[in-house]
Amino acid sequence: MTAAADVPSPTPTAPSRSAFGAAFDKGFEILCFSAATFLLAALGGIVVSLAIGGWPAFQTFGLNFFVSAEWDPVQEIYGAAGAVTGTLVTASLALLFALPLAFGIAIFLVELCPPLLRRPIGTAVELLAGIPSIVYGMWGLFVFAPWFAKHVQMPIMMSAEPGTLWEKITTGVPNGAGILSASIILAIMILPFIAATMRELLLTIPAQVRESAYGLGSTTFEVVRKVSIPYVRTGAIGAIMLGLGRALGETMAVTFIIGNAHGFPTSIFASGSTIASTIANEFAEATERLHAASLIALGLVLFLITFVVLALARLLIGRQANL
Repeated sequence: MTAAADVPSPTPTAPSRSAFGAAFDKGFEILCFSAATFLLAALGGIVVSLAIGGWPAFQTFGLNFFVSAEWDPVQEIYGAAGAVTGTLVTASLALLFALPLAFGIAIFLVELCPPLLRRPIGTAVELLAGIPSIVYGMWGLFVFAPWFAKHVQMPIMMSAEPGTLWEKITTGVPNGAGILSASIILAIMILPFIAATMRELLLTIPAQVRESAYGLGSTTFEVVRKVSIPYVRTGAIGAIMLGLGRALGETMAVTFIIGNAHGFPTSIFASGSTIASTIANEFAEATERLHAASLIALGLVLFLITFVVLALARLLIGRQANL
């Protein structure tokens, strides 16, 4: 037998794991890029479709569509100023009411709550975030509004002296529905979102950071104000904007309780409307082309408002990160 015959013939080998992993990694990269591109394309498609659908309203009314509060489907006169004002007012008041409570709940759960109660209260906060908005709206209309009218609205309106500024601010029909009631319901809805997010942010603070502050003799308030809040301030801005975004776009709960009256709100107890509630109330009945176009234009305005809010949030987060 020759020496060449003693040498074993090479056997086919399977492709190496590194080559397979490289091919899979390339496919995964293409898949992720496609998902991101699809998202941008969908976002652009939404904007373009809203702009095209609302163009007849913009073309007919021009700038007057944004500055007029007159909304008359009979005469086909439409102005978005009243709905835009109602949206901004209710969302701002809701954030003003919810923010202190949300921060207080988050700080209590992380800093002060006994361990036995921490999990039940935290679970309750998360459950509140999962309640459908229509449930909040029905509760607001059938339970909260009558109580609010009897125990809050009527006493305040009766105590206001005629001719004063306080009387003008608190005028309205004492039925419990209006701008302030809608703002309170919105505050209850966004409260668990902000509180749950803030709690998770505070839990990311290393224990050594907190313990060092307590070791230096700081009180709980000083630790929260000088250590905890500055440590998570970037994420806190995101939590606030998360709640504000839901308040701006909330539909059913506001539709139940705001009163659905077009025009500028004249007082905190007056009926009003938001962009979302106007679209929800009238889109099914918008048989005229201009009416439907005006509602689609309102949707584009709401989209732009939300975009501006998120852009401001990103700007604030960027500045905080650079400090």
